[in-house]
Amino acid sequence: MNKTQKTKIYQAICEEAPDAILFADRQSVIRTWNKGAELMFGYSAEEVIGESLDLIIPENLRQRHNDGYAATMKSGHSKYGHDLLSVPAVHKDGRRLFCDFSIVMVKNDDGEMLGIASIMRDTTAQKAREKELRERIKELETKAG
Repeated sequence: MNKTQKTKIYQAICEEAPDAILFADRQSVIRTWNKGAELMFGYSAEEVIGESLDLIIPENLRQRHNDGYAATMKSGHSKYGHDLLSVPAVHKDGRRLFCDFSIVMVKNDDGEMLGIASIMRDTTAQKAREKELRERIKELETKAG
C-alpha cells in the first residue's frame, strides 16, 4: 500500500467514525471536525472550522482549559499522556454533555507543536445511569439502616 492509499484510508476512518474526532491548532482554533463531532455537538464542520474550542467548553471551565492548552503548546507535553479523560462539554443547543476522550499531540517533523487532536465519545447517558445507581444504592443503604 502506498502513502496516498494510506492517507485516503486514514481520512475515511477519521471522517466517518461515530466518535467525535477534531483537531485544534496552537491557538485552540478548530481546524478539523468530523461527522461524529457534528452529531455529538450539533455544529456542522462549516460552522466550527476557524472558531475557538470555547464553543464546546462550559464557560466556567474555559479559563482553566485555555491556560492548560497554552502551557501544553509551549512545553510540547501534556500531563495527561494517553489517559482517558472525562469532562463536561456543551452542545450547540446549550445542554451539557459529558465526554470521555483521549488526546494526540500533533507535532511537525522538527518536534514543534502544531496542535492537539481529540477523539471523543458522548458518555452523558452512561453518567446519568451511574448517578441513578449511586442514588439507589444510597437509598437502599439508608433503608437497611
